[in-house]
Amino acid sequence: MENTLPMTSKKGWKASSTNVSLPEVHGSIDIPKNGGFWKKLAAFIGPGLMVAVGYMDPGNWATDIAGGAKFGYTLLSVILISNLFAMLLQHLSLKLGIATGRDLAQACRDAYSRPVSFVLWILAEIAIAACDLAEVIGAAVALNLLFGIPLTYGIVITAIDVIFILFLQNRGFRVVEVIVGALILIILLCFGYEILVSNPNWLSVSKGLVPSSQIVVNPEMLYIAIGILGATVMPHNLYLHSSIVQTRKIENTPAAKKSAIKFATIDSTASLFIAFFINAAILIMAAATFHFSNNQHVADITDAYHLLDPILGVKLAGLFFAVALLAAGQNSTLTGTLAGQIVMEGFLNIKLKPWLRRLLTRLIAIVPALIVAIIYGEHGTSELLVLSQVILSLQLSFAVVPLVAFTSDKLKMGEFANPTWVKYTSWVVAVIIIGLNAYLLFDTIF
Repeated sequence: MENTLPMTSKKGWKASSTNVSLPEVHGSIDIPKNGGFWKKLAAFIGPGLMVAVGYMDPGNWATDIAGGAKFGYTLLSVILISNLFAMLLQHLSLKLGIATGRDLAQACRDAYSRPVSFVLWILAEIAIAACDLAEVIGAAVALNLLFGIPLTYGIVITAIDVIFILFLQNRGFRVVEVIVGALILIILLCFGYEILVSNPNWLSVSKGLVPSSQIVVNPEMLYIAIGILGATVMPHNLYLHSSIVQTRKIENTPAAKKSAIKFATIDSTASLFIAFFINAAILIMAAATFHFSNNQHVADITDAYHLLDPILGVKLAGLFFAVALLAAGQNSTLTGTLAGQIVMEGFLNIKLKPWLRRLLTRLIAIVPALIVAIIYGEHGTSELLVLSQVILSLQLSFAVVPLVAFTSDKLKMGEFANPTWVKYTSWVVAVIIIGLNAYLLFDTIF
């Protein structure tokens, strides 16, 4: 397979890009030239689902459960706003990848000095490790709930998935996308059942979608709201999406790129709507089950699992909850591996074998999780899960600002540069994210 990009204009970039992103799968999926709308859309479906995984990983569960149990449906509006932010940022990410043939890491390496690029790489690696930490803990908790496997053993078991991931990647990128889609379907069905049996007040749910001044006035509510934002918009997803959209084989013409951006945006937006439903379902379930039954103290995954069946008076709610958690953890593992590879190759131009890259990332996550599980037990791992989301939130600005800057630059993007309204909206979103993260950092330290 050809591993070099078509010659693109050097205008706006310091150097012409010759190294493709994810060379083993770059341009490996054909797009029908003469097919109708639906046939073409079907060819583009996949990257959006893989990105959506990051918006429903175990880290989201802790913030959604805490928000629903403590404050009912009030914070639903925060999940909605966070998802709208995500839809915009992922659109910018896929547009960067398709229009320039560079992923976000490669673009940063070209645009910034070596020291700045190195710092951005370190921050991206920290974000990926934090995300992987959430996956490790989530999968270990799910194994404990389903099979009674102690947390320490469950954490070690998660290292074995390296072999499974390597096998999947060798079978082709479409296979990975199908596996991810199947696991998302499992999560969707499980939470469809949870919503059905929790019987929420739909009028109150609809009111929760409207932002309330309480969120800003109540410090505890604001803290959880920022946590939801940090858990929803994932920094590594911006690197991931700009790369995996390039698995589609498109012609190097403005018309072909414009068409690809349109279909990839439909894929991304629809997939993130599914992620919104799942995150909203977790909060709605927590509100309907715990908040209105005087169980507002429920703030972690294990408590939620043990209380679901007794409070709702059904037998399968807890089981489906744990199955969905395991599916979410395994799904996030797939995308975390790819994001790690993209970031390392893009920033440093260092290529490691996927299994080695996966093993390094997982070990970074396993060691702290194992130490905390041994010393502090179940409660400690729950605290570590929340901490991982705070870390992710703090890293977000360092991915968002370069992304908005690049996609707004006409020299770099040409005719695909952000229109004026998208440019200013994107900067407003970036400023909001930076402001909220600054508040979170101040509040956490002081």
